[in-house]
Amino acid sequence: MPITTRLATFEDIPQLNKLIALSVRGLSIDYYTPNQIESAIKYVFGVDTQLIIDSTYYVAQIDDIIVGCGGWSKRNTLYGGDQHKEIEDTLLNPKYDAAKIRAFFVHPDYARRGVGRHIINVCETAAKNYGFNSFELGATLPGVPLYAAMGYEVIERIDALLPDGELLGIVKMRKDHLIETTMGKSKTPL
Repeated sequence: MPITTRLATFEDIPQLNKLIALSVRGLSIDYYTPNQIESAIKYVFGVDTQLIIDSTYYVAQIDDIIVGCGGWSKRNTLYGGDQHKEIEDTLLNPKYDAAKIRAFFVHPDYARRGVGRHIINVCETAAKNYGFNSFELGATLPGVPLYAAMGYEVIERIDALLPDGELLGIVKMRKDHLIETTMGKSKTPL
């Protein structure tokens, strides 16, 4: 079953919001309480339409079934959907700032089949082509093992206090793009 990706469209939003809720409810159960999960769906998780406008949000499909979504951003917001943002994102400078890896969700029936890894690779490649040399993300607790396996390192814990008083565990992580030297023996950050 090959995984394909395409850019998300506004027509995808209803289906993506359903996928996001299924993903959070299905994959977060061992990490968050039921109240934290429902609060996060209400106040944080959802589609960030700015990513669709910027053409940096992707849909992953297997046999024309949407099985995941995720994106990267050239803007300052680290995590959260439209309901979590209050102002327009400022643009980042690829020379100095890290691209933000954003809004990754996989349908629970397709978890641990390479969907998340596939979308991350697509996003990192696109961000590199845009000129970014490093990446940051706000990982939910279930996502930390995948991101760590892909070379992201924990920077700090940045738990979010939600409007209803629930605390959502979030971990800020970073990855620097590495290049080989001309001798091919050592790697250094760009």
